[in-house]
Amino acid sequence: MVEKVDDIMQLLEFNPLALPALTINGKIVSDRTLPSPTEIIQLKRSIGRSGTRGNGLSGQGVQMKILFLHGWHSVVGGVKPTFLKNHSHTVMNPALDDDDFEEAVRTAQAEYERHRPDAIVGSSRGGAVAMNIESGDTPLVLLCPAWKNWGTAKRLKSNSVILHSRQDDTIPFADSEELIATSGLSPDTLIEVGSDHRLADDDSLSVM
Repeated sequence: MVEKVDDIMQLLEFNPLALPALTINGKIVSDRTLPSPTEIIQLKRSIGRSGTRGNGLSGQGVQMKILFLHGWHSVVGGVKPTFLKNHSHTVMNPALDDDDFEEAVRTAQAEYERHRPDAIVGSSRGGAVAMNIESGDTPLVLLCPAWKNWGTAKRLKSNSVILHSRQDDTIPFADSEELIATSGLSPDTLIEVGSDHRLADDDSLSVM
């Protein structure tokens, strides 16, 4: 059980979305004892620990199965899924149909059911795909999600996080603010990072 500030600070070095299989001081921590991803992000910001970067999937010590859903006309094996692989995660990165959104959703759904990942990362149109598949309680990490452009899903589940740049000139930052508000989630669920739509810079990748 997480009872001390030192334990919380160690936890913050890990991925707040990877609730199963975390250990503190060599002991397995039950997912029922952990704060939600949003609570961890809020706690980390309130403590303001300097020199600590990244709440996300690149956190040290946690290896995950990640379903990465790429953006429109993006390539399989791009910078972001490669970054995750280089941090020892197992990454499923299927090719999604660029012309048929429903086919892209079917492909993503099949990959999800085949691999049962620990987290789903959706970039731009891939974020819309992620929102439109049936993924149970699997956490979502959405990168500049294009939810207004594709699909019918208009709300996020509670264990979701959005990364978005205010300088994004492809998908407005305001779209993510609206999505958070419509979903009834804390403003801390939306993390402002990066300087463009791609979120391929070092800072954005470290937060992912």
